[in-house]
Amino acid sequence: MKRALALVLSIAALALVLYPIVWLVSASLTPVEELVANLRELFPGSITGSGYAQALDGVGGSTFWTFLTNSLVVSGGAVIGNVVSCALAAYAFARLRFRLSGALFAFSLLTIMLPAHVTLIPQYIVFQQLEFTDTFVPLILPKMLATDAFFVFLMVQFMRGIPYELDEAARIDGCGPVRNFRYVVLPLSQPALVTTAIFTFIWTWNDFFSQLIYLSSTEKYTIPLGLRLFIDQTSSSSYGAMFAMSVLSLVPIGLFFLAFQRFLVAGVATTGLKG
Repeated sequence: MKRALALVLSIAALALVLYPIVWLVSASLTPVEELVANLRELFPGSITGSGYAQALDGVGGSTFWTFLTNSLVVSGGAVIGNVVSCALAAYAFARLRFRLSGALFAFSLLTIMLPAHVTLIPQYIVFQQLEFTDTFVPLILPKMLATDAFFVFLMVQFMRGIPYELDEAARIDGCGPVRNFRYVVLPLSQPALVTTAIFTFIWTWNDFFSQLIYLSSTEKYTIPLGLRLFIDQTSSSSYGAMFAMSVLSLVPIGLFFLAFQRFLVAGVATTGLKG
């Protein structure tokens, strides 16, 4: 009975979580007239693909593929920059000994409590003076400077769980700090690296505010900005296309997560463990 009850509760929770996604897919295939008449229907009476055709055509002179390419460039650059920079910073805090390392690590963690809106205006002024606005540089460059202290902390905790005897063995074999990081610590930190990559990709992909601040040309818009532009210009007459573009925007996130989910589970499960 306990096992059956747990199964029923799990199915109910799964249905509750998946309901918005199922409704979104259903709405993207429903004719506009039927959708507006009854928004509560989960399964459409008739199916149409006109919403997807209109979504792929895009809006504002840019197609969906342009928005998709821009999102992939921004998200891919953010993932590479965040993983590399945070891994280097975490290795220095976790495996190297130098003066003020503890104080610097604590200061890095304190930045987690600093709201992003506090630094928004100074950062914008800097990038504007450098003439980097309306480019992807402001969205990618900060990720290359280990500014996400949460991921630095995540990797530090993981790297501290790697036996220090491996460092000593590598030192005896003639490896310095750089080669020790490249051939010993980095391969063993794969779960933490993949966890950082997954969350960075999802957060950057869904980031609307920063992209709205720095991007002004339609041909450089990402998918979140493309959706806003689509809604502003076509209003209520294109609900089907709007929902269709929303469904298409979820596909890369789902594929990325499915490809690396086993590493995500391993990274969360082993972070902070010793031995």
